[in-house]
Amino acid sequence: MLNILVLCTGNSARSILGEVLFTDLGKGRLRGFSAGSRPKGQPHPVALKTLRAHGHDTTGLRSKSWDEFAADGVPVIDAVITVCDNAAAEACPVWPGAPVKAHWGLPDPAYIEDPAECRAAFEATYEALRRRISALLDALDGDDRAALDRALRHAVPDLPAD
Repeated sequence: MLNILVLCTGNSARSILGEVLFTDLGKGRLRGFSAGSRPKGQPHPVALKTLRAHGHDTTGLRSKSWDEFAADGVPVIDAVITVCDNAAAEACPVWPGAPVKAHWGLPDPAYIEDPAECRAAFEATYEALRRRISALLDALDGDDRAALDRALRHAVPDLPAD
């Protein structure tokens, strides 16, 4: 199984969605983890509602620092995917030493104040991640980092909107 670490700044929205989607869609091929450079301390409530609405278990999800994944005894991380939206001038963490890296910039739905717009933004973020992860799985032709690197480089960039 390949371990994917989804990184963002607050680890409350996009990266939490990514963690769950990698694990659930990966079905034993991929396992998702998430972390942030400045974790908020808890997942965003709308992130949890969005995941539950799609049938995902949210038990045990928590906002955590990316430093946890640099400690001894943690799972070996095969790929790091940052999901911060550079256009929003967020500080994206750097994961030195990760053999496979990718950047899937997505707008942060956590800062939208209008409840209906916030729910819609989380749904759009969920769907964007679901599509990218599904494309990655479709392109994954092995169970090693080289296969993961090929899939990330060739299957996922610039996915068209549905």
